[in-house]
Amino acid sequence: MKSHTRAIHGSAAAVQEKAKIRYFETPPPKPPAPVVSKLAAHSEFLRTGRIARYSPVWLPEERRYLTHNEVAERTGKRLEAAGEKSHERINSFHRSIQFPKIVFHKTLDERPHLGYCHVTAAKSMIGKRIPVSWSFYIANFFSEIGEDEKFFERISANYSRMYFAVAVEREKGEPLKINRSLRKNGLLFQTSDPLEAIKNVLLLGASNDTLREIIKKL
Repeated sequence: MKSHTRAIHGSAAAVQEKAKIRYFETPPPKPPAPVVSKLAAHSEFLRTGRIARYSPVWLPEERRYLTHNEVAERTGKRLEAAGEKSHERINSFHRSIQFPKIVFHKTLDERPHLGYCHVTAAKSMIGKRIPVSWSFYIANFFSEIGEDEKFFERISANYSRMYFAVAVEREKGEPLKINRSLRKNGLLFQTSDPLEAIKNVLLLGASNDTLREIIKKL
């Protein structure tokens, strides 16, 4: 049986300096006690001499609070499972379009139930035949993409997914960073539609115009 994780905001008594999100796990619902008719209960008493008593159907909610590390671990597993599935779907389209599987995730600070997963990366000719390196991601939230150091802006409170690709660059000996030469936020595409996301990734990987036309008609 699967358990459920919920997020709640800590009360003033529970949090000293600032409000932090607290998470608790609720067990799966227990099956209701069997309904015993009066006739069946009477027969059972005559047979055994015992009166059948059952626990009440309702039970007080049991809560086990989770640490942020536990929540981050669960979030990461779900994100990477989604990343693995997306990579599989992309590479199954055509043998001439194959991307490396580079799946890893990152959860948001102070909100470990939210995060994003890197799926793949490649280099494509974009615009006026300019070679651009890019990375494709999945997030379990939707947000605007910022043009400064704060990449995610106005994160949506719901749990809709976001699929996006950004241009990246890396100088020798330096960490990977956003390539802002095409757009200030480096964004190549952004969508909440998984099929639209796959189409965009395939277009980035298509080697000729004929294949691009086929992909556009999907």
